[in-house]
Amino acid sequence: MPAASRTRIEPLEAPLYPDFPFDPSTPRGGQPAFWVGPRYLAGDDGRLYDAVANTLSGLGWTSLTIVRGRHQPDEADEDRQVLRSTILHISPDTLRWAQWSLADEPFHLGDLPIAWQVSARPDTSSPLAQWSAYFTCGVPGESVADFLVALDARDQPAVPIAGPELVLDAVASHGWFRDIDQPRAAATDPTFTSHISLGEVPPLIQDGDPRALTTEVDEVGSAGWQAWAEPALGAPCLWAVSFGASVPHDLVAAFASSLSSTAPVLRRVLPEATQARLLRAPAI
Repeated sequence: MPAASRTRIEPLEAPLYPDFPFDPSTPRGGQPAFWVGPRYLAGDDGRLYDAVANTLSGLGWTSLTIVRGRHQPDEADEDRQVLRSTILHISPDTLRWAQWSLADEPFHLGDLPIAWQVSARPDTSSPLAQWSAYFTCGVPGESVADFLVALDARDQPAVPIAGPELVLDAVASHGWFRDIDQPRAAATDPTFTSHISLGEVPPLIQDGDPRALTTEVDEVGSAGWQAWAEPALGAPCLWAVSFGASVPHDLVAAFASSLSSTAPVLRRVLPEATQARLLRAPAI
């Protein structure tokens, strides 16, 4: 991930109701619901699949469960050993799809397992994706869902229609600060814990840009948007997102706008690393 800003301030947020702390170890059914903010530190509530899958179902996408494993002759179904399993959601025009791979053997981004991979292609004659975006566990499900709603609304999901400035404008309108050293390529939230930056994409990020395949070891690769949350300097990331170089900027802006939104989100379980930074009020 790109280097974070060298300046850090203490968070301004404080619990509104400290007598009602979140305890991730408590069974989910016994947890009261709270409205919390900011959402970029609110985690995924342990519902990242449900939040996104419900949105895709509402958009009319088809879901398929892909299971690969070993099945011995005369072996009962309940004894079958499943080695790999993914859930694939496909749009009606088959130009875009989202794959839940957490139950599989996901690769990692920011030392976190990839949960959702979203891809799109320009037309049905192309068997390969033009671009892909990757979301780890911990990303607010609302923001992934808003990204997919914007993707679904596009007639041509692989055609760029705006420049990178749109992404920075989206977060700046919600109070994020442009990076002093890279004002046209990076921004951070007011507490300097969450970041979005346009820079070289990490290894293994799939993209239709041929430059991603021809870059030499000593050359700078193609640039794509990266976002992540680091609750404390040097601490493990809370979540991470990587957009391939060919992901249209307006779609990244839809994600960034939702991520930085000041509107509260409903949560029952919060990440331990960010509990003290969050405003919360009971959802009555």
